[in-house]
Amino acid sequence: MAHEHDTQAVEKARTPSRGLAVAASDPVQNPGLPPHRERITDKDPKAQQRAVRTVYTLFYISVAASIWAVAAYMLFPIEGEYATMTNIRHNNLYIGLGIAFALLAIGIGAIHWSKALMHDHEVIENRHSTRGSEPTRAAAVKVFEAANDESGFGRRKMIRNSLFAALAASVIPGITLFRNLAPNDGKDPVQLLNETMWKEGERLVLDPEGTPVKASDVTLGSAFHIVPESLSTLSHEDGYLEEKAKAIVLLVRVLPEQLIESEERKTWSYDGIVAYSKVCTHVGCPVALYEQQTHHLLCPCHQSQFDVTDHAKVIFGPAARPLPQLPIAVDDEGYLVAQRGFTEPVGPSFWERH
Repeated sequence: MAHEHDTQAVEKARTPSRGLAVAASDPVQNPGLPPHRERITDKDPKAQQRAVRTVYTLFYISVAASIWAVAAYMLFPIEGEYATMTNIRHNNLYIGLGIAFALLAIGIGAIHWSKALMHDHEVIENRHSTRGSEPTRAAAVKVFEAANDESGFGRRKMIRNSLFAALAASVIPGITLFRNLAPNDGKDPVQLLNETMWKEGERLVLDPEGTPVKASDVTLGSAFHIVPESLSTLSHEDGYLEEKAKAIVLLVRVLPEQLIESEERKTWSYDGIVAYSKVCTHVGCPVALYEQQTHHLLCPCHQSQFDVTDHAKVIFGPAARPLPQLPIAVDDEGYLVAQRGFTEPVGPSFWERH
């Protein structure tokens, strides 16, 4: 009896119940769309007008913020005698706030417009094949006309005009800032980049400590960030940042037998120590990542890679030419010094070079 009972239980478990079989065969019912809930702006004309005023006010706030960004650029100049740390901080802060509020106001205004004023009825769009026929094009025109009617873009002139004004004003700060991307004193950019503070006998010092570096301090696999010793004599008003940006160097030591040096450059290194410009030849980012095992320098901005052992030539990425090399030697006290300055312009390669 026990065996017969167990067999019946197994058979019952293997046989799906009638209820499950029916449920599996029934098609899934379309629940339909939920009831439409009208917004307060759909029911109350005054609320709708308040929403309209809010949207175009936000767009005009964006215009004002863009104008403020341009005004901040003029109120806090950072050129020549005005290139103080205070002016630089204020310039960055207030221009940034102006641009941020300009874009934020456009975004909030557009979202509020879509949520409070644009058509919000649920619709169902059936799939259909699309072809470039006349009826299809005519239907596309109708879609745009319907979108215009539902959004009120053509009807709500205050919103439309304020949006156009905000979008137009939002690019003005960027255009204003572009004027400072190139020298405006009439000097040749190539010549400016070719003239750094490196000269014969200039000691290599650590950045930012300003400590002179001896050849014995540079161990295998190490990488030091280097500036000219005379840089410390400059103030920010005298162009400290500009000169540092051009003269900064990365100092690396490898085994002397690992260096691949042309006849011209065999005297540019010292016992496996080489010095290359830290300014990437792509767009000027700092090349500051050194891979000890592969002897590659990596630019973090766009992943250009340079081979330290082979004249810092480009082995990957968008950089157009090798990093300029600084010829170095050792003075009577064992400190590393420059033999002379760079023999080519440092920095990006998109400027015309002789």
